[in-house]
Amino acid sequence: MTDITATGTTPATGTTTPATAPVTGTTPATGTTTPATAPVTGTTPATGAVGGAAPTRRADIGAWALQIVLALFFAIPSAGPKLVGHSSAAASFDAIGAGDWLMYLVGVLELAGAVALVVPALSGVAALALTGLMAGALVTQLAFLDGRFWFTPVIFAVLLGVVARIRRDRTAALLRRVRGRV
Repeated sequence: MTDITATGTTPATGTTTPATAPVTGTTPATGTTTPATAPVTGTTPATGAVGGAAPTRRADIGAWALQIVLALFFAIPSAGPKLVGHSSAAASFDAIGAGDWLMYLVGVLELAGAVALVVPALSGVAALALTGLMAGALVTQLAFLDGRFWFTPVIFAVLLGVVARIRRDRTAALLRRVRGRV
């Protein structure tokens, strides 16, 4: 086994630090393990893992800004009218024949998703869940309503997809925690 020294740049501090990684190779014909040489390079994210999926500082700030704007939208103009039973929201749910129970359920789901968007550990999962909610809104727009505003859930689904993509490392960490592999 051979130690190979390489350097990586830490985005959080901008410093270059040496890293060592043991590298071995197996010869297919004989099955023996022999030392191999390979360059080890990579960026060490703030989490300390070489080649991790953590976003850059700029992407992280942009994602936070987008998450806050989306959370405000889902909490106030989207969930708010449904939760207070505003006549405009009730008319839409009456048009699809679902009644008030679905209006309140969707309002609660939107509010829960808005809150989860700003909780760091839940942000990626919240973006995925709200994307699913937007898929249902698109189907409802096309099947039961006039379809005039079909693009609204599509736009929000794309924005939520961006958040889910940037926060995929947090989603993976949450999945590992839930499965007990911390």
